[in-house]
Amino acid sequence: MRLVNRTFDDLHPGDTAQLRRLITPDDLYVFAASSGNYNPMNLPDSDFDGDGRPEQMAAGMFIASLVSAVLGTHLPGAGTRLLQQSLTFHASAHAGDDLLCQVTVLEKHPDGTVRLRTDVTRPADAALILSGEAIVQAPQIRFDRDNLHIPGLIVQRHRHFDALIDRARPLPALPTAVVCPDDPNSLGGALLAAAQSIITPILIGHADAIHAAAKALGADLSGFEVIDVPGTDVAAAAMACQLVHEGRALAVMKGHLHTDDLLRPMIDRDRGLRVGRKFTHVFLMDVPGLPEPVMVTDAAINIAPDLMTKVDIIQNAIDLALALGIEPRVGVLSAVETINPAIQSSIDAALLSKMAERGQIKGGMVEGPLAMDNAVDMAAARTKGLTGGVAGRANILVVPGIDAGNMLAKQLAYISHAEGAGLVLGAKVPVILNSRSDSPMARLASCAVAALHHFAAKA
Repeated sequence: MRLVNRTFDDLHPGDTAQLRRLITPDDLYVFAASSGNYNPMNLPDSDFDGDGRPEQMAAGMFIASLVSAVLGTHLPGAGTRLLQQSLTFHASAHAGDDLLCQVTVLEKHPDGTVRLRTDVTRPADAALILSGEAIVQAPQIRFDRDNLHIPGLIVQRHRHFDALIDRARPLPALPTAVVCPDDPNSLGGALLAAAQSIITPILIGHADAIHAAAKALGADLSGFEVIDVPGTDVAAAAMACQLVHEGRALAVMKGHLHTDDLLRPMIDRDRGLRVGRKFTHVFLMDVPGLPEPVMVTDAAINIAPDLMTKVDIIQNAIDLALALGIEPRVGVLSAVETINPAIQSSIDAALLSKMAERGQIKGGMVEGPLAMDNAVDMAAARTKGLTGGVAGRANILVVPGIDAGNMLAKQLAYISHAEGAGLVLGAKVPVILNSRSDSPMARLASCAVAALHHFAAKA
Protein backbone atom coordinates (compact mmCIF):
# COMPACT_ATOMS: atom_id res chain seq x y z
CA MET A 1 0.00 0.00 0.00
CA ARG A 2 1.38 3.41 -0.98
CA LEU A 3 0.65 6.60 0.96
CA VAL A 4 1.47 10.07 -0.38
CA ASN A 5 0.39 13.10 1.64
CA ARG A 6 -0.20 16.78 0.84
CA THR A 7 1.64 19.19 3.12
CA PHE A 8 0.17 22.48 4.23
CA ASP A 9 2.08 24.33 1.50
CA ASP A 10 0.72 21.95 -1.15
CA LEU A 11 -2.92 22.55 -0.30
CA HIS A 12 -5.19 25.01 -2.09
CA PRO A 13 -8.89 25.85 -1.71
CA GLY A 14 -10.92 23.66 -4.04
CA ASP A 15 -8.61 20.64 -3.78
CA THR A 16 -10.66 17.46 -3.43
CA ALA A 17 -10.20 13.76 -2.72
CA GLN A 18 -12.65 10.86 -2.81
CA LEU A 19 -13.03 7.39 -1.42
CA ARG A 20 -15.63 4.87 -2.60
CA ARG A 21 -16.66 2.08 -0.25
CA LEU A 22 -19.16 -0.77 -0.49
CA ILE A 23 -20.61 -1.52 2.96
CA THR A 24 -20.60 -5.26 3.67
CA PRO A 25 -22.19 -7.23 6.52
CA ASP A 26 -18.68 -7.99 7.78
CA ASP A 27 -18.06 -4.22 8.08
CA LEU A 28 -20.95 -4.03 10.54
CA TYR A 29 -19.51 -6.86 12.63
CA VAL A 30 -16.02 -5.34 12.63
CA PHE A 31 -17.33 -1.93 13.71
CA ALA A 32 -19.46 -3.49 16.47
CA ALA A 33 -16.49 -5.49 17.76
CA SER A 34 -14.05 -2.57 17.69
CA SER A 35 -16.41 0.10 19.03
CA GLY A 36 -18.48 -1.93 21.49
CA ASN A 37 -21.69 -0.66 19.85
CA TYR A 38 -23.97 -3.70 19.75
CA ASN A 39 -27.13 -1.87 18.72
CA PRO A 40 -29.15 -4.61 16.97
CA MET A 41 -30.16 -2.16 14.25
CA ASN A 42 -26.48 -2.02 13.27
CA LEU A 43 -25.90 -5.79 13.08
CA PRO A 44 -26.40 -7.90 9.94
CA ASP A 45 -28.72 -10.58 11.35
CA SER A 46 -30.86 -8.77 13.94
CA ASP A 47 -34.48 -7.79 13.29
CA PHE A 48 -35.10 -4.92 15.70
CA ASP A 49 -38.64 -3.98 14.67
CA GLY A 50 -39.93 -7.53 14.15
CA ASP A 51 -40.91 -7.12 10.50
CA GLY A 52 -38.94 -10.22 9.49
CA ARG A 53 -36.11 -8.31 7.80
CA PRO A 54 -32.82 -7.33 9.45
CA GLU A 55 -32.24 -3.58 9.35
CA GLN A 56 -28.50 -3.94 8.58
CA MET A 57 -28.11 -0.18 9.13
CA ALA A 58 -24.58 1.19 9.23
CA ALA A 59 -23.86 3.05 12.46
CA GLY A 60 -23.47 6.81 12.02
CA MET A 61 -19.92 6.80 13.32
CA PHE A 62 -19.00 4.04 10.90
CA ILE A 63 -20.04 6.34 8.07
CA ALA A 64 -18.12 9.17 9.71
CA SER A 65 -15.07 6.91 9.76
CA LEU A 66 -15.02 7.14 5.95
CA VAL A 67 -14.31 10.85 6.38
CA SER A 68 -11.46 9.99 8.72
CA ALA A 69 -10.10 7.59 6.09
CA VAL A 70 -9.97 10.30 3.43
CA LEU A 71 -8.42 12.87 5.78
CA GLY A 72 -5.76 10.49 7.07
CA THR A 73 -4.98 8.70 3.83
CA HIS A 74 -5.63 11.06 0.91
CA LEU A 75 -6.23 14.73 1.76
CA PRO A 76 -4.19 16.01 3.48
CA GLY A 77 -3.05 12.44 4.19
CA ALA A 78 -0.40 10.95 6.48
CA GLY A 79 0.46 13.20 9.41
CA THR A 80 -2.94 14.90 9.55
CA ARG A 81 -4.32 15.61 13.03
CA LEU A 82 -8.07 16.10 13.39
CA LEU A 83 -9.01 19.09 15.61
CA GLN A 84 -12.73 19.57 15.03
CA GLN A 85 -15.44 17.70 13.15
CA SER A 86 -19.09 18.62 12.62
CA LEU A 87 -21.49 15.98 11.35
CA THR A 88 -25.07 16.13 10.12
CA PHE A 89 -26.78 12.88 9.10
CA HIS A 90 -29.43 13.19 6.41
CA ALA A 91 -30.25 9.57 5.51
CA SER A 92 -29.41 6.03 6.54
CA ALA A 93 -27.02 3.66 4.81
CA HIS A 94 -27.18 -0.12 4.94
CA ALA A 95 -25.11 -3.18 4.14
CA GLY A 96 -24.98 -3.43 0.36
CA ASP A 97 -24.88 0.34 -0.21
CA ASP A 98 -22.03 1.79 -2.25
CA LEU A 99 -20.98 5.11 -0.66
CA LEU A 100 -18.82 7.95 -1.94
CA CYS A 101 -16.96 10.13 0.57
CA GLN A 102 -15.60 13.46 -0.73
CA VAL A 103 -13.44 15.98 1.11
CA THR A 104 -12.86 19.50 -0.24
CA VAL A 105 -10.42 22.15 1.02
CA LEU A 106 -12.33 25.33 1.93
CA GLU A 107 -9.64 27.56 3.42
CA LYS A 108 -6.17 27.60 4.96
CA HIS A 109 -5.31 29.41 8.17
CA PRO A 110 -1.98 31.07 9.08
CA ASP A 111 -1.55 28.73 12.06
CA GLY A 112 -1.22 25.71 9.75
CA THR A 113 -4.79 24.51 10.14
CA VAL A 114 -7.12 23.77 7.24
CA ARG A 115 -10.92 23.82 7.04
CA LEU A 116 -12.49 21.19 4.80
CA ARG A 117 -15.97 20.26 3.69
CA THR A 118 -16.90 16.59 4.18
CA ASP A 119 -19.76 14.81 2.39
CA VAL A 120 -20.85 11.20 2.08
CA THR A 121 -23.34 10.36 -0.66
CA ARG A 122 -24.93 7.26 -2.15
CA PRO A 123 -24.36 7.53 -5.91
CA ALA A 124 -27.06 5.00 -6.79
CA ASP A 125 -29.83 7.47 -5.88
CA ALA A 126 -27.77 10.65 -5.31
CA ALA A 127 -28.82 10.63 -1.64
CA LEU A 128 -26.82 12.81 0.75
CA ILE A 129 -26.00 10.61 3.74
CA LEU A 130 -23.68 12.88 5.76
CA SER A 131 -22.45 16.46 5.52
CA GLY A 132 -20.16 18.49 7.73
CA GLU A 133 -16.87 20.29 8.12
CA ALA A 134 -13.51 19.36 9.58
CA ILE A 135 -10.62 21.43 10.87
CA VAL A 136 -7.28 19.66 10.78
CA GLN A 137 -3.66 20.39 11.53
CA ALA A 138 -2.10 19.74 8.14
CA PRO A 139 1.20 17.87 7.90
CA GLN A 140 4.40 19.90 7.47
CA ILE A 141 6.57 16.93 6.48
CA ARG A 142 6.25 15.24 3.11
CA PHE A 143 5.43 11.50 3.27
CA ASP A 144 5.70 9.06 0.37
CA ARG A 145 5.94 5.37 1.16
CA ASP A 146 4.77 2.25 -0.62
CA ASN A 147 5.69 -0.52 1.81
CA LEU A 148 2.96 -0.04 4.39
CA HIS A 149 1.19 -3.25 5.33
CA ILE A 150 -1.94 -3.49 7.46
CA PRO A 151 -2.86 -6.98 8.72
CA GLY A 152 -6.17 -8.21 7.34
CA LEU A 153 -9.12 -9.04 9.56
CA ILE A 154 -11.27 -12.14 9.30
CA VAL A 155 -14.72 -12.07 10.85
CA GLN A 156 -15.34 -15.32 12.70
CA ARG A 157 -18.79 -16.07 11.38
CA HIS A 158 -20.03 -18.98 9.35
CA ARG A 159 -22.09 -17.68 6.48
CA HIS A 160 -21.77 -20.88 4.42
CA PHE A 161 -23.33 -22.97 7.19
CA ASP A 162 -26.01 -20.32 7.68
CA ALA A 163 -26.90 -20.65 4.00
CA LEU A 164 -27.04 -24.45 4.17
CA ILE A 165 -29.24 -24.34 7.26
CA ASP A 166 -31.57 -21.87 5.52
CA ARG A 167 -31.85 -24.26 2.57
CA ALA A 168 -32.61 -27.23 4.82
CA ARG A 169 -35.35 -25.58 6.90
CA PRO A 170 -38.12 -25.74 4.24
CA LEU A 171 -37.50 -29.46 3.62
CA PRO A 172 -39.54 -32.09 5.49
CA ALA A 173 -37.96 -32.82 8.86
CA LEU A 174 -35.67 -35.84 8.47
CA PRO A 175 -36.53 -38.72 10.86
CA THR A 176 -33.19 -39.35 12.55
CA ALA A 177 -32.12 -42.10 14.95
CA VAL A 178 -29.94 -40.37 17.54
CA VAL A 179 -27.76 -42.94 19.27
CA CYS A 180 -26.92 -42.46 22.97
CA PRO A 181 -27.71 -38.74 23.34
CA ASP A 182 -27.12 -39.03 27.07
CA ASP A 183 -25.06 -35.89 27.65
CA PRO A 184 -26.23 -32.27 27.31
CA ASN A 185 -23.98 -31.51 24.31
CA SER A 186 -25.13 -34.33 22.03
CA LEU A 187 -28.77 -34.11 23.11
CA GLY A 188 -28.73 -30.34 22.78
CA GLY A 189 -27.49 -30.57 19.18
CA ALA A 190 -30.31 -32.94 18.22
CA LEU A 191 -32.94 -30.78 19.93
CA LEU A 192 -31.55 -27.64 18.27
CA ALA A 193 -31.90 -29.27 14.85
CA ALA A 194 -35.43 -30.34 15.78
CA ALA A 195 -36.31 -26.79 16.82
CA GLN A 196 -35.15 -25.65 13.38
CA SER A 197 -37.43 -28.32 11.77
CA ILE A 198 -34.42 -29.98 10.12
CA ILE A 199 -34.72 -33.38 11.82
CA THR A 200 -37.25 -35.29 13.88
CA PRO A 201 -35.06 -37.07 16.44
CA ILE A 202 -35.75 -40.58 17.72
CA LEU A 203 -33.68 -40.85 20.89
CA ILE A 204 -32.11 -44.29 21.47
CA GLY A 205 -30.15 -45.49 24.50
CA HIS A 206 -30.48 -45.59 28.27
CA ALA A 207 -33.75 -43.73 28.78
CA ASP A 208 -32.88 -42.60 32.31
CA ALA A 209 -29.59 -41.08 31.14
CA ILE A 210 -31.30 -39.35 28.21
CA HIS A 211 -33.92 -37.82 30.51
CA ALA A 212 -31.20 -36.77 32.95
CA ALA A 213 -29.40 -34.96 30.11
CA ALA A 214 -32.66 -33.26 29.17
CA LYS A 215 -33.16 -32.15 32.76
CA ALA A 216 -29.67 -30.65 32.79
CA LEU A 217 -30.59 -28.71 29.64
CA GLY A 218 -34.00 -27.70 30.98
CA ALA A 219 -35.54 -29.41 27.94
CA ASP A 220 -38.92 -31.14 27.64
CA LEU A 221 -38.81 -34.49 25.81
CA SER A 222 -42.56 -35.09 25.91
CA GLY A 223 -42.85 -34.51 22.15
CA PHE A 224 -40.06 -36.92 21.20
CA GLU A 225 -39.87 -40.70 20.96
CA VAL A 226 -37.38 -42.21 23.40
CA ILE A 227 -36.45 -45.87 22.86
CA ASP A 228 -34.92 -47.46 25.94
CA VAL A 229 -32.06 -49.83 25.10
CA PRO A 230 -30.66 -50.95 28.46
CA GLY A 231 -27.68 -52.81 26.99
CA THR A 232 -24.45 -51.52 25.49
CA ASP A 233 -23.84 -48.59 23.18
CA VAL A 234 -23.40 -51.11 20.36
CA ALA A 235 -26.91 -52.40 21.07
CA ALA A 236 -28.28 -48.87 20.76
CA ALA A 237 -26.48 -48.47 17.43
CA ALA A 238 -27.95 -51.79 16.25
CA MET A 239 -31.41 -50.48 17.14
CA ALA A 240 -30.74 -47.44 14.94
CA CYS A 241 -29.92 -49.79 12.04
CA GLN A 242 -33.17 -51.67 12.67
CA LEU A 243 -35.15 -48.40 12.50
CA VAL A 244 -33.51 -47.62 9.16
CA HIS A 245 -34.49 -51.04 7.76
CA GLU A 246 -38.06 -50.51 9.01
CA GLY A 247 -38.19 -47.15 7.24
CA ARG A 248 -38.74 -45.26 10.48
CA ALA A 249 -35.36 -43.48 10.33
CA LEU A 250 -33.83 -41.84 7.25
CA ALA A 251 -30.59 -40.81 8.96
CA VAL A 252 -28.48 -41.78 11.97
CA MET A 253 -26.82 -39.32 14.32
CA LYS A 254 -23.97 -40.00 16.71
CA GLY A 255 -24.57 -39.09 20.34
CA HIS A 256 -22.26 -39.63 23.31
CA LEU A 257 -20.50 -42.83 22.24
CA HIS A 258 -17.35 -43.92 20.48
CA THR A 259 -17.37 -43.91 16.69
CA ASP A 260 -16.29 -47.57 16.57
CA ASP A 261 -19.33 -48.58 18.63
CA LEU A 262 -21.63 -46.58 16.37
CA LEU A 263 -20.27 -48.05 13.14
CA ARG A 264 -19.80 -51.68 14.20
CA PRO A 265 -23.46 -52.72 13.64
CA MET A 266 -23.60 -50.69 10.43
CA ILE A 267 -20.94 -52.78 8.71
CA ASP A 268 -22.63 -56.06 9.60
CA ARG A 269 -23.24 -57.88 6.31
CA ASP A 270 -26.76 -59.03 7.18
CA ARG A 271 -28.26 -56.32 9.36
CA GLY A 272 -26.00 -53.37 8.67
CA LEU A 273 -26.29 -50.42 6.32
CA ARG A 274 -23.81 -51.36 3.57
CA VAL A 275 -24.95 -50.52 0.02
CA GLY A 276 -21.84 -51.04 -2.11
CA ARG A 277 -19.17 -48.40 -1.59
CA LYS A 278 -16.94 -48.28 1.44
CA PHE A 279 -17.97 -46.07 4.32
CA THR A 280 -16.06 -42.80 4.10
CA HIS A 281 -16.09 -39.66 6.19
CA VAL A 282 -16.27 -36.04 5.05
CA PHE A 283 -15.66 -32.92 7.10
CA LEU A 284 -17.42 -29.99 5.48
CA MET A 285 -15.50 -26.99 6.86
CA ASP A 286 -16.82 -23.44 6.94
CA VAL A 287 -13.58 -21.46 7.15
CA PRO A 288 -13.98 -17.72 7.83
CA GLY A 289 -12.71 -15.68 4.91
CA LEU A 290 -13.01 -18.39 2.25
CA PRO A 291 -15.57 -17.92 -0.56
CA GLU A 292 -17.03 -21.44 -0.25
CA PRO A 293 -16.94 -24.43 2.12
CA VAL A 294 -13.99 -26.83 1.98
CA MET A 295 -14.26 -30.61 2.35
CA VAL A 296 -11.58 -32.70 4.06
CA THR A 297 -11.79 -36.45 3.47
CA ASP A 298 -11.21 -39.02 4.94
CA ALA A 299 -10.40 -37.85 8.45
CA ALA A 300 -12.24 -40.31 10.67
CA ILE A 301 -12.77 -43.82 9.26
CA ASN A 302 -10.23 -45.13 6.76
CA ILE A 303 -6.83 -45.18 8.41
CA ALA A 304 -4.51 -45.87 5.45
CA PRO A 305 -6.76 -46.12 2.39
CA ASP A 306 -5.55 -48.00 -0.68
CA LEU A 307 -6.20 -46.81 -4.21
CA MET A 308 -9.68 -48.28 -4.61
CA THR A 309 -10.75 -47.01 -1.20
CA LYS A 310 -9.63 -43.56 -2.31
CA VAL A 311 -11.87 -43.92 -5.36
CA ASP A 312 -14.86 -44.36 -3.02
CA ILE A 313 -13.64 -41.50 -0.81
CA ILE A 314 -13.53 -39.18 -3.81
CA GLN A 315 -16.80 -40.33 -5.38
CA ASN A 316 -18.70 -39.98 -2.11
CA ALA A 317 -17.34 -36.47 -1.61
CA ILE A 318 -18.21 -35.47 -5.18
CA ASP A 319 -21.77 -36.76 -4.73
CA LEU A 320 -22.12 -34.77 -1.51
CA ALA A 321 -20.80 -31.60 -3.14
CA LEU A 322 -23.30 -31.95 -5.99
CA ALA A 323 -26.12 -32.49 -3.49
CA LEU A 324 -25.14 -29.21 -1.80
CA GLY A 325 -24.91 -27.29 -5.07
CA ILE A 326 -21.10 -27.01 -4.89
CA GLU A 327 -18.93 -27.45 -7.99
CA PRO A 328 -16.62 -30.37 -7.05
CA ARG A 329 -12.93 -29.54 -7.52
CA VAL A 330 -10.94 -32.37 -5.98
CA GLY A 331 -7.32 -31.85 -5.00
CA VAL A 332 -5.60 -35.15 -4.13
CA LEU A 333 -2.94 -34.14 -1.62
CA SER A 334 0.61 -35.31 -1.18
CA ALA A 335 3.79 -33.78 0.18
CA VAL A 336 4.74 -32.71 -3.36
CA GLU A 337 3.01 -31.73 -6.57
CA THR A 338 5.18 -34.02 -8.70
CA ILE A 339 5.13 -37.81 -8.92
CA ASN A 340 7.79 -39.33 -6.69
CA PRO A 341 8.08 -43.13 -6.71
CA ALA A 342 9.21 -42.99 -3.08
CA ILE A 343 5.98 -41.25 -1.99
CA GLN A 344 3.03 -43.60 -2.49
CA SER A 345 0.46 -40.83 -2.04
CA SER A 346 1.86 -39.00 -5.08
CA ILE A 347 1.52 -42.12 -7.22
CA ASP A 348 -2.05 -42.74 -5.99
CA ALA A 349 -2.93 -39.11 -6.71
CA ALA A 350 -1.71 -39.34 -10.30
CA LEU A 351 -3.65 -42.55 -10.86
CA LEU A 352 -6.82 -41.08 -9.38
CA SER A 353 -6.48 -38.03 -11.60
CA LYS A 354 -6.17 -40.27 -14.68
CA MET A 355 -9.10 -42.44 -13.53
CA ALA A 356 -11.30 -39.34 -13.32
CA GLU A 357 -10.12 -38.24 -16.74
CA ARG A 358 -11.28 -41.60 -18.15
CA GLY A 359 -14.65 -41.62 -16.37
CA GLN A 360 -13.91 -44.07 -13.57
CA ILE A 361 -14.66 -41.23 -11.14
CA LYS A 362 -17.62 -39.11 -12.22
CA GLY A 363 -19.14 -35.72 -11.57
CA GLY A 364 -16.16 -33.53 -10.72
CA MET A 365 -12.66 -32.45 -11.64
CA VAL A 366 -9.86 -34.41 -9.97
CA GLU A 367 -6.21 -33.34 -10.00
CA GLY A 368 -3.16 -34.65 -8.21
CA PRO A 369 -0.71 -34.85 -6.79
CA LEU A 370 -1.02 -31.40 -5.26
CA ALA A 371 0.75 -30.05 -2.21
CA MET A 372 -1.43 -28.17 0.26
CA ASP A 373 -0.23 -24.73 -0.78
CA ASN A 374 -0.81 -25.10 -4.51
CA ALA A 375 -4.09 -26.92 -3.93
CA VAL A 376 -5.75 -23.94 -2.25
CA ASP A 377 -3.69 -20.87 -3.20
CA MET A 378 -3.74 -19.58 -6.77
CA ALA A 379 -0.46 -17.69 -6.41
CA ALA A 380 1.31 -20.82 -5.20
CA ALA A 381 -0.15 -22.82 -8.08
CA ARG A 382 1.05 -20.25 -10.61
CA THR A 383 4.51 -20.17 -9.04
CA LYS A 384 4.76 -23.93 -9.58
CA GLY A 385 3.42 -23.60 -13.14
CA LEU A 386 0.25 -25.57 -12.38
CA THR A 387 -2.78 -24.97 -14.58
CA GLY A 388 -6.23 -26.50 -14.87
CA GLY A 389 -9.48 -26.10 -13.01
CA VAL A 390 -8.40 -27.42 -9.61
CA ALA A 391 -4.89 -26.20 -8.73
CA GLY A 392 -5.23 -23.19 -6.44
CA ARG A 393 -9.03 -23.65 -6.27
CA ALA A 394 -9.57 -27.08 -4.71
CA ASN A 395 -12.65 -27.33 -2.48
CA ILE A 396 -12.38 -31.09 -1.80
CA LEU A 397 -9.08 -32.03 -0.17
CA VAL A 398 -8.34 -35.76 -0.29
CA VAL A 399 -5.68 -36.59 2.28
CA PRO A 400 -3.24 -39.52 2.17
CA GLY A 401 -4.46 -41.02 5.44
CA ILE A 402 -6.36 -40.46 8.64
CA ASP A 403 -3.42 -38.80 10.42
CA ALA A 404 -3.16 -36.03 7.84
CA GLY A 405 -6.93 -35.64 7.58
CA ASN A 406 -7.51 -35.40 11.30
CA MET A 407 -4.67 -32.92 11.75
CA LEU A 408 -5.85 -30.76 8.83
CA ALA A 409 -9.47 -30.66 10.02
CA LYS A 410 -8.48 -29.78 13.59
CA GLN A 411 -6.00 -27.15 12.41
CA LEU A 412 -8.80 -25.50 10.47
CA ALA A 413 -11.09 -25.70 13.51
CA TYR A 414 -8.71 -24.57 16.26
CA ILE A 415 -6.34 -22.21 14.42
CA SER A 416 -8.44 -20.93 11.51
CA HIS A 417 -11.70 -20.79 13.55
CA ALA A 418 -13.62 -23.04 11.16
CA GLU A 419 -16.74 -24.98 12.04
CA GLY A 420 -16.93 -28.55 10.73
CA ALA A 421 -19.96 -30.58 9.76
CA GLY A 422 -19.22 -34.32 9.83
CA LEU A 423 -20.96 -36.95 7.71
CA VAL A 424 -20.34 -40.63 6.95
CA LEU A 425 -21.21 -41.52 3.37
CA GLY A 426 -21.57 -44.84 1.59
CA ALA A 427 -24.22 -46.20 3.96
CA LYS A 428 -27.90 -46.73 3.22
CA VAL A 429 -28.65 -43.41 4.92
CA PRO A 430 -26.44 -40.45 5.86
CA VAL A 431 -24.72 -40.86 9.21
CA ILE A 432 -24.18 -37.62 11.14
CA LEU A 433 -20.83 -37.99 12.84
CA ASN A 434 -19.75 -35.23 15.19
CA SER A 435 -16.98 -35.09 17.73
CA ARG A 436 -18.15 -35.08 21.34
CA SER A 437 -16.57 -31.61 21.68
CA ASP A 438 -18.32 -30.08 18.64
CA SER A 439 -20.32 -26.90 19.04
CA PRO A 440 -24.11 -26.68 18.60
CA MET A 441 -23.50 -24.89 15.25
CA ALA A 442 -21.41 -27.83 14.01
CA ARG A 443 -24.11 -30.31 15.02
CA LEU A 444 -26.88 -28.20 13.46
CA ALA A 445 -24.92 -27.81 10.23
CA SER A 446 -24.24 -31.56 10.13
CA CYS A 447 -27.97 -32.23 10.33
CA ALA A 448 -28.63 -29.70 7.56
CA VAL A 449 -26.01 -31.33 5.33
CA ALA A 450 -27.53 -34.76 5.97
CA ALA A 451 -31.01 -33.49 5.07
CA LEU A 452 -29.83 -31.81 1.87
CA HIS A 453 -27.91 -34.94 0.87
CA HIS A 454 -30.88 -37.23 1.53
CA PHE A 455 -33.43 -35.19 -0.39
CA ALA A 456 -31.05 -34.53 -3.29
CA ALA A 457 -30.58 -38.31 -3.64
CA LYS A 458 -34.34 -38.80 -3.70
CA ALA A 459 -34.92 -36.06 -6.31
